[in-house]
Formats: sequence, C-alpha cells, structure tokens
Amino acid sequence: MKKTALALVFIAILTVSCKEETKEKIDDAADAVKTEVKEKIDTTAAKMEAHVDTLKVKTGEALGKGAEKLNEAAEEIKK
Repeated sequence: MKKTALALVFIAILTVSCKEETKEKIDDAADAVKTEVKEKIDTTAAKMEAHVDTLKVKTGEALGKGAEKLNEAAEEIKK
C-alpha cells in the first residue's frame, strides 16, 4: 500500500515537473518567435525606407527634367 502511494506521489511529481518544463519550453519558443518577428519587421521597415528614399530621388529628378522642358517650351513661345 505504501509503495502504491509512493508511486502515485512520484508520478504526480513527474507530471508537475514535466508541465513546468513544457511551459518553459513554450515560453522560450514564444520569445524566439517574438524576436524573429521583430527582426523581420525591422528589416522590412529598413528596406521600405530605402525604397521610399529612392522613389523620392527619382521623382525629384523627373520633376526637375519636366520643369526644364516647361521652361524651354516657355522660351520657345516667347520667341
């Protein structure tokens, strides 16, 4: 009878400790996923910013060329 009770206590202890280890593993995995997602977001934001900067430069250049053509056309009209 004592052996049976001790066996049940031992199984209960193992079950509780396994649950704690599982919870720790789940928490570690969740932290890893959070970190990875944050890194991906940061990387994507940096890439997006670079593309926006490139677009701004190209738009500025196109507007400058358009303004030059308008000035040339205005000069032609004045003549």
